[in-house]
Amino acid sequence: MKSMKITKSVVDALKGGDQPYSVRDVEVAGFSVRVMPTGRRSFYFRYRVGGGRSAPIREPKIGDYGTLTVDMARSIALDWAADVRLGGDPMAKRQQQRDAPTMNDLLNRYIKDHASRHKKASSLRNDTRMIEKNLRGTFGKFRVSEVKRADLRAYHAGLADTPYEANRRLALLSKIFSFAADELEWISRADHPVKGIKRYKEVPSRRYLSHLEMTRLGEALSQAEAGELGRSFSPYAIAALRLAIFTGARVGEILTLRWSEVNLSRGCLELGDSKTGRKDVFLPPAAQQLLADLPRQDGNPHVIVGFKAGKHLINIKDSWLAIRKAAGLADVRIHDLRHTFASLGVSAGMSLPLIGALLGHTSTQTTARYAHLASDPMIAAAGAIGIKIAEAIGRRRVAKS
Repeated sequence: MKSMKITKSVVDALKGGDQPYSVRDVEVAGFSVRVMPTGRRSFYFRYRVGGGRSAPIREPKIGDYGTLTVDMARSIALDWAADVRLGGDPMAKRQQQRDAPTMNDLLNRYIKDHASRHKKASSLRNDTRMIEKNLRGTFGKFRVSEVKRADLRAYHAGLADTPYEANRRLALLSKIFSFAADELEWISRADHPVKGIKRYKEVPSRRYLSHLEMTRLGEALSQAEAGELGRSFSPYAIAALRLAIFTGARVGEILTLRWSEVNLSRGCLELGDSKTGRKDVFLPPAAQQLLADLPRQDGNPHVIVGFKAGKHLINIKDSWLAIRKAAGLADVRIHDLRHTFASLGVSAGMSLPLIGALLGHTSTQTTARYAHLASDPMIAAAGAIGIKIAEAIGRRRVAKS
């Protein structure tokens, strides 16, 4: 084996022979370049694990010439030599890094071992959709330990134009890394990369229908029932929308409703499960009559019958888009019907705790977002009284100078 200072000119001059051979560096002990018969040249580092002449010898490959320059390979050899002097084993560390779990591994484990076991079906679908559509392509090939706070901060900043979506992705990443730390122990809690990243301020997107808009919506629903909107509608889709309007329930709760959960003698829906767990949804007389008149389908336990035997209706988006267009309500979402239910309760003078109970809120903070509506009827009342007072006592006009 030859020994000389390994430089670019030396490596460039090395040619392949009948057998592989190596050239040792005279400056960095253990550093060498190996030449194959094909002419391929690769850098290696030879060391003993733990010190002593009887210690096992390792000689891992640093990398190929061309991929690495001589200076780059020498720098790595110097780092490994320093690690060996401190009792380290560079080859074992490299293997450990190669075997370290990737983000793809973590995302798969999160869906399989956490979300599918502990989340509701709708939440599982949302998490899976966001992982497959947004997160896996961006982070999947990284080692879990390689994802740093700066990376996630930059990712979040890149979504500044869609703050709600940016915050939802960051929230899911936070749950995923908490799972990695607490259940898998792949990272420590101190290394949680989402910790400390500030979320964007979200402007609530809530729409409340006026009395006139509610009237137009009712007319559009009647037109849909009568086949006057140029297309056919499932009577169950229209029934679902009416129930959402009458009860303030979430559309998912209506679509998955079973007849076994309908208790007309109590005047309520006894939901065995919902976003907030078991709850009762109380029915006004119009909703009770709607359910009493709605035909049941043999062999189907669901109130809102779907197109497949024994299944409930999956989606009413297309029906809603057509009906809201006919009503001139292009900016209204189905969930805004729930907001409107709450706003009407506030306008009628109902307390926020009572409204929260009707909507099935588990947190008072959730209901508190409607608190500002409580002043609306008071402002209107004060205005009406003020007009009467002004008419009675008159107003002194200030003379012009």
